[in-house]
Amino acid sequence: MKAVVDTDRCRGHGICWSICPEVFDLTDDGYAEVLTPDVPAEYEDQVRTAIASCPERAITVSQ
Repeated sequence: MKAVVDTDRCRGHGICWSICPEVFDLTDDGYAEVLTPDVPAEYEDQVRTAIASCPERAITVSQ
């Protein structure tokens, strides 16, 4: 699974980072970025939770 944050949609809520800091981080401006584009299998469920929790729907994944 590959994770991507749409920087045009992200508004810096930080929910993804709070759910899965192993995959997501926040920039100096407070917006989400992906630390690990190829998501390790042990974090896939957390990334799916982050996707569902993002109020801006800024996170997507692909296989």
